[in-house]
Amino acid sequence: MSEPRSKQFENIFYGLSNTPGILKLAPSGIGWKTSDSENIVTISAEEFKKMQWMRVARNYQLRIALKNGNAARFDGFNKDMFDAVRDLIRTNYKLQLETKDLSVRGWNWGKTEFQGSQLLFNINNKTAFEVPLSQVANSNLANRNEVNIEFTQPDTTEESQGKSKKSSMHELVEMRFYIPGTMIVKDENEENEKKEEGEEEEEEEDGEEMSAAQLFYETVKDKADLGQVSGEGLALFQDILLLTPRGRYDIEVFPTFFRLRGKTYDYKIQMAAVVNLFLLPKLDEVHELFVIGLEPPLRQGQTLYHFLVLQFKQDDEKELVLNIEEEDLKQEYGDRLLPRYECPIHEAVSAVFQGLTKKKINRPSTFTSKHEDVAVKASLKANEGYLYPLEKCFLFVPKPPTYLPFSEILSVTFSRVSASLTKKNDLGGPRTFDMKFNMRSGTEFGFSSLNREEYEVLELYLRSKNIKTIKDTADETALSYSEFMKELDDDDDEVMPAAKRRKSESVDPDDEDSEMDEDFVASSEESDVAEEYDENYSGSESSEDEKKSKKKTSKPKSGKTG
Repeated sequence: MSEPRSKQFENIFYGLSNTPGILKLAPSGIGWKTSDSENIVTISAEEFKKMQWMRVARNYQLRIALKNGNAARFDGFNKDMFDAVRDLIRTNYKLQLETKDLSVRGWNWGKTEFQGSQLLFNINNKTAFEVPLSQVANSNLANRNEVNIEFTQPDTTEESQGKSKKSSMHELVEMRFYIPGTMIVKDENEENEKKEEGEEEEEEEDGEEMSAAQLFYETVKDKADLGQVSGEGLALFQDILLLTPRGRYDIEVFPTFFRLRGKTYDYKIQMAAVVNLFLLPKLDEVHELFVIGLEPPLRQGQTLYHFLVLQFKQDDEKELVLNIEEEDLKQEYGDRLLPRYECPIHEAVSAVFQGLTKKKINRPSTFTSKHEDVAVKASLKANEGYLYPLEKCFLFVPKPPTYLPFSEILSVTFSRVSASLTKKNDLGGPRTFDMKFNMRSGTEFGFSSLNREEYEVLELYLRSKNIKTIKDTADETALSYSEFMKELDDDDDEVMPAAKRRKSESVDPDDEDSEMDEDFVASSEESDVAEEYDENYSGSESSEDEKKSKKKTSKPKSGKTG
């Protein structure tokens, strides 16, 4: 039998790494490192349980099953390396190198199997693919029979972006499993207690019935470390209201990531994904908004959330003690974090995120509205919210959160700003105006229903930031409401029907001309009353009594008409 020996293999990839390295098979174990020695992986021979050889996308793979249930994978072997690898494994580790065939049928139905931190999808007892649960970022029950699994988003740092441009690789970000049926699940602790007490085992029907999808979901959470017990992180904030995405969540903060735990969704978000922090007072003078900008965004099905909007009450104060020794805290974070916070909850949350992410918190700048507020009310399409002019950007919250940095704004167009805008006595004029942000990328963001009193303030602020403003000339000739109604009445007079015009020209008892009835004095020589009412009228025969009565009627003693 040959003696143990060592051998190296070049251009070998470890796990999901995109950088090749050198793999060394030594009697004491396996070692792998990149050419710059930045990444080094060592596995002791005592941990080996099984060795497998299989065809994968990157040529051939050596899969090492470990005794702790996990597996290590090394890709990039050529086909003619099989004999050399097999002899080394047999000589150094006293194990057989098994050849494993994968299913290439392409079916989308099969059976799932959990092996350590790996999820295997098998078709006809052959593995179709494996999912490393360590790469699972979130999982949730889409419905009773469907489980959604979301993977860690690709790194968006400048270094990784430079590498991705060279490789032009695509990554899987989401999978969905349809799992029908139900299962009977027993509590292991209760079974152990019954065995200790000598009780007979009950029938399976006495266990708890659970849907197969629910059991699959719970297993994924456990294997992927998504259901970590609370209290292990640095801080825990309970029952926090999020306006985007809507719901109440428990926020558990860890050194490199934080979790959102809700009734339906659980999220794991890397601290490296936090790109912006905003702490903004709401105009109701009751609440405070803490906005977290994310890149890559948070995924909820097909919806992407680039911002998390948290809402707190300004007078809500709670004592927060970080779950870390004070010496370790100073050594790891210096002055960025305090061991204890006794302040309003929004100040504590923002301070913890600022210390862990090393990001500056953006607060309201020098802008003051006409009503001495730090923002103006506006509407983005059908959504009402607040537009905050900040030091280097505009931010619209709460829904949809819209971030407009000054560096990307080409110009701002004001519309529905007529000449009557500045007339304080023109109560019939327009009370609101619109403003549109023209971005350098070609996109546009239109905000409407801004109070007309804020126009001059916003225009001056934009000019102070050297942002070009444009006044839409299409509305310069627009009439105010009162002017429009007056002109409409003039047009009605010109086209008024003749009968209606004659009626309007008739004597109105309330008209000024009606006052002549009271001032009129009849003369004995002249009378406006003609014919039979005149005393000299002789056109008909009548009795003397009738003539006298007519005479009295035509010449009243009072000298006034009846």
